[in-house]
Amino acid sequence: MIDDLLPMTNVFAIALKQKQYKTYILSDETANSTLEVVPERGGIATSWLVEGKEMFYLDAERFANADLTVRGGIPILFPICGNLPDNTYTHKGVERQLKQHGFARDLPWKATQQVTEGCAALTLVLDSSEKTLAVYPFDFQLAFTYQIKGNSLEIVQQYTNKGAEPMPFSSGLHPYFLAPDKTNLRFEIPGMQYRDQNTHEKGYFTGVFDPTLDEIDVSFDELTGLAATVTDAARGLRLTLSYNSSYGKLVFWMVKGKDFYCLEPWTAPRNALNTGEHLIYLQPGATCEMLVRMTATFF
Repeated sequence: MIDDLLPMTNVFAIALKQKQYKTYILSDETANSTLEVVPERGGIATSWLVEGKEMFYLDAERFANADLTVRGGIPILFPICGNLPDNTYTHKGVERQLKQHGFARDLPWKATQQVTEGCAALTLVLDSSEKTLAVYPFDFQLAFTYQIKGNSLEIVQQYTNKGAEPMPFSSGLHPYFLAPDKTNLRFEIPGMQYRDQNTHEKGYFTGVFDPTLDEIDVSFDELTGLAATVTDAARGLRLTLSYNSSYGKLVFWMVKGKDFYCLEPWTAPRNALNTGEHLIYLQPGATCEMLVRMTATFF
């Protein structure tokens, strides 16, 4: 009887499995939650189970093809979010090219640190290289720590400018949330208006998006809070996405006939590297930290 009264201690572990790519599996065994992270495929988290149920969508065919960008999991956006006109930006009078969402999601990251006390956490690092300097002439280091505990996932991000001049960038995350039935999704997003990325028209948010439309791609540019919640009645799931104040925008993307919706925290809009709008200028030697947290609750 005494044992029944003792508080339950979570058991955390990290395993490494060789699938197509080396895959780290973080687990909270007590909560029956796991997170799979693939460093060499853009540092991406590909699967997050809460109470044994999958939170993320993943296009397995695209993931298996190293020549294609991944549709699924949580692609990392750096040093830009969205695309640039003609994929081109100008720095100090020199034109350079960056493809949509930048290069962090396409490059191999290195796993550097593991923690299994109090949580399961894995840190991945991406350093600038000849390949990145050719398209983005700034010396940097990114360190992302994925951490799970109970029904929550935290992504702590550190951006360091290792160069001698201020480093302009924007960053974001592009999570694909699994939703086989999108007819019963309800959204609480801290913004009254959104802007359509295709028509550039503004609309007033009512808490729902029409799943019969071929595509929805809208941006909430004036956020009034640091969390959004999605209620999926079909799954009996409430998902909360929270973020620190560095993230000034939420982008919503949905495609008809695909079992996902994306709710993406961005620090700046498309083309910020040219316009300077909400662009971060990190001073030489400085590090800035950002945080995104996801919490899944079944009801």
